[in-house]
Amino acid sequence: MKVRYIIYTLLLLGLAYLVYYRISDNKKIAGEGGPKGGAAGKEGKGGGKGGPAISVEGIIVKTVSFDNRLEVSGSIEANESVVLRSEVAGLVTGIYFKEGSNVSKGSVLVKVNDRDIQAQLREALTKQNLSATNENRAKQLLQKGAISQEEYDTALADLQTLKAQAQLIRAQLAKTSIIAPFRGKIGLRSISVGEYLTPSTTIANLSSINPVKISFSVPEKYVGQISLNSSITFTTDASGKTYTGKVFAIEPGINQQTRTLQIKALAQNPNGELLPGAFAKIKLSLKTLDNAILIPTEAVIPVLKGKIVYISKDGKAKQVNVEAGTRTAESIVITSGLSVGDTVLTTGAMSLKPDAPVKVKLVKTKQ
Repeated sequence: MKVRYIIYTLLLLGLAYLVYYRISDNKKIAGEGGPKGGAAGKEGKGGGKGGPAISVEGIIVKTVSFDNRLEVSGSIEANESVVLRSEVAGLVTGIYFKEGSNVSKGSVLVKVNDRDIQAQLREALTKQNLSATNENRAKQLLQKGAISQEEYDTALADLQTLKAQAQLIRAQLAKTSIIAPFRGKIGLRSISVGEYLTPSTTIANLSSINPVKISFSVPEKYVGQISLNSSITFTTDASGKTYTGKVFAIEPGINQQTRTLQIKALAQNPNGELLPGAFAKIKLSLKTLDNAILIPTEAVIPVLKGKIVYISKDGKAKQVNVEAGTRTAESIVITSGLSVGDTVLTTGAMSLKPDAPVKVKLVKTKQ
């Protein structure tokens, strides 16, 4: 037992000595490197206030004439589109269209069994003819004074009622023929002859795709620069061609959720190349800016409260808040925050700090 206690005691003393030695060694290292470390901390690396100047590229701000174009995305829609369904239930007795073909307005596409309605119509017409004979006889008797006016009015009312019933049956009979409501291209059918059709059954889709509609939205700030008949150009992923169109409808209000304005344009599609549902990349011409300030897109840094750029002033980097307008593939329009003659730093923006010394190499702008 005593030997065990002696071993435990020696182990504790050894551990205590190691801790003491470690603490003393750390204090010694800190004492030797303190002044040098403090100087290094102040000097910093990569752009501190007292460090060496950072080599960056920059441009001199100037004004240019800018053909203001807005680039947005949208979708292609059919000029007219409808899902064909039957208004009455019954067996399909005939299908008179070919899938994927063009159909004319008013052409019969599908016929539903109408034998029972035809029988009802014949019965109604028979009653109508009999009532017409009675009405004619009553009129002659009224002229001779053989019956009262009230009796003739009853006969006439019966005739009008039967005529109305016949018209109602004719309307039901017309519903057994599904008619093309407009000229267009019909899609794939989902029914067959002999199938029992209900009003909820989809027959096929019918679309008019010449012209087509291009639907898109623009940010609220561009509302005043867009009007009816404004020209647009657009491309699709399915084709390398550039198509043109004209704005024909503008939503009267701003969407409160997206703060955008909904717009639709019409484009001719004689060859049927543009299909509804396709994605469109749209370019919309706006007003030309005569004194626009353009800077490279990479010079602009998004921050929590907007956008900033760095400029060089007295050999040091200075942070400037800016407001941006239209953006192109390489440049962005600055609407406020910069003045002509400012030197905007285009490289090293993410590593710069305010008041960091910089050495600027001027480069040509890509405009």
